[in-house]
Amino acid sequence: MNSIQSLLARRIPGYALEQAFYTDPQVFQADLEVIHYRDWLFAIPACELVKAGDYVTYTVGAHRVVIVRGADNQIRAFHNTCRHRGSIICKAAKGNAPKLVCPYHQWTYELDGSLLWARDMGPDFDPKQHGLKTVHCRELAGLVYICLADNAPDFDMFANTARPYLEPHDLGNAKVAFESSIIEKGNWKLVWENNRECYHCGGNHPALCRTFPDDPAVTGIEGGETPLHMQAHFDRCEAAGMPSQFYLHDDGQFRMARMPLKEGAQSYTMDGKSAVRRWLGRSPFADAGALLKFHYPTTWNHFLADHSIVFRVTPISPTETEVTTKWLVHKDAVEGVDYDLKRLTEVWIATNDEDRQVVEDNQLGINSPTYLPGPYSPTQESGVLQFVDWYCNTLAGRLAPETIAAE
Repeated sequence: MNSIQSLLARRIPGYALEQAFYTDPQVFQADLEVIHYRDWLFAIPACELVKAGDYVTYTVGAHRVVIVRGADNQIRAFHNTCRHRGSIICKAAKGNAPKLVCPYHQWTYELDGSLLWARDMGPDFDPKQHGLKTVHCRELAGLVYICLADNAPDFDMFANTARPYLEPHDLGNAKVAFESSIIEKGNWKLVWENNRECYHCGGNHPALCRTFPDDPAVTGIEGGETPLHMQAHFDRCEAAGMPSQFYLHDDGQFRMARMPLKEGAQSYTMDGKSAVRRWLGRSPFADAGALLKFHYPTTWNHFLADHSIVFRVTPISPTETEVTTKWLVHKDAVEGVDYDLKRLTEVWIATNDEDRQVVEDNQLGINSPTYLPGPYSPTQESGVLQFVDWYCNTLAGRLAPETIAAE
């Protein structure tokens, strides 16, 4: 048996990870416990919870969570487990409930998690001691993040950095025009590695490549001076009141940058023109490009002049990952009038399916007994290197010395 630390210690810089990182159940469990159960995770856009009692459920590993808007308009998150005998409370993916009622014995909770009613529990029963267990929950410019740890890490630094970039997109006035969830038969890290480069785009994404540049400066990590055309784009957007300059946090967990699309392109459509007539946000021009934001380990996002797209990555098993995509438009935009749903979604529906195939092929190859990690392209895959460095550094820094991995 090799410790995960041993796997990390013999990692070759600039090379892909060993097979166990992508296949082994104990490494996967460590990923959950050390990363997903301890970091802030993107959950949903806040616009899904319009009125009091609106809720969405979300499962991360062993944790089932319900996110609900309270009567005071505050969004909160709770473990979706009754304090009586542990039954799940909200069984639907989303819905509305004036109170949260356990279907087993009808213990009834207020929307703030406090226990309102429990039948025949005796004179000594104190309902104040049996409220729902809370999950840390924060809303950032229309995006809801949760943290499953008992003591959540700092959120304010990320929020204060990201908020100026996000506010021009006015996500508080959004609605979900469409959503899709697919299961990719690959490790969650392969999903991220594929996302963090466009080395594969020309050979795999014909629709996306109509508007999205396969320039490694867009998907990668800046090194040296910003290319002149990109700096000109940053300057133009910044002058119009839209923070755009490339920003990568010191520990590598999140990045913000408003990147240009291909010349003349305005949105992710087959003809490159805007997909939505009534824009979501306050962009002063149609060709503002896309604010590309990622926050490990759960989300990358594209915020455009006319609409926004949020992606959520959820690990399911060592070789399965759920990718959920939601297209956000202005809450008053009317389907069939302000936008055509097929035109709005077809590029990324195709791209997601193409990425699914790429990831699944990658996983199948890694499963081979003959797999050996190969070198990354320093030009095309700097973003992959950055993700893998973040992952390995985070894992190494948090693992207990006795943590054991697979054979």
